[in-house]
Amino acid sequence: MFVKNIMIPRHECFTAQHDETLKAALEKLETHQIDGLPVLQGEQYLGVVTRYNIYANYFLSNKQKDDYLNSTFVKDIATHQDKFLEGGELFEKTLLDLKDFPLLAVVDSSRNFHGVVTRSDVLSSFQSAFGVNRPGVRIAFTSVETEGRIARLSEIAHHFHEHIISLVTFDETDKLVRRIVMKIEKKDNIDRFTKKLEEHGFRILSIQEDE
Repeated sequence: MFVKNIMIPRHECFTAQHDETLKAALEKLETHQIDGLPVLQGEQYLGVVTRYNIYANYFLSNKQKDDYLNSTFVKDIATHQDKFLEGGELFEKTLLDLKDFPLLAVVDSSRNFHGVVTRSDVLSSFQSAFGVNRPGVRIAFTSVETEGRIARLSEIAHHFHEHIISLVTFDETDKLVRRIVMKIEKKDNIDRFTKKLEEHGFRILSIQEDE
């Protein structure tokens, strides 16, 4: 999945024009219960103003609160001017960029603003990939890293009429063994299913039911 598939499009975004005061920006942040606003000049992306930056700069400003909020513009404290996405990036690679920041803007080659990707959106996509919000049985196991192992796993699941909610694989450090986490709908044949997996060389690590 790419960034463009999970971004919030421009017409659904809350933004601030460059000449808005911090008071106006803070009111938007509070009203919509969000942590950051892309700063624009027309359609051009100039950076991001966040609730954290507003307060951090206030403590450095040596101004009274009302004076600071009414006389400082969002362009004066915007950050991430050169930290943005262009839509073609793999969404999972954005997680580290969003670890300590609430959002990243998505722009085109002319820096025209097209939308945002938020930390919450990326985490929700990971939750979906793991089937976090759906009840079922999560089975963690390992397999020798050989060609056709995922296909074999699918054949076994199909034989037992298992409905796979999610399937995620991880490489071990030696690259010879792969960890696999599969979530399936709860049925009465889990024991027979996992026994068949073991017969075909899949080593079961854990079985956990998710409500």
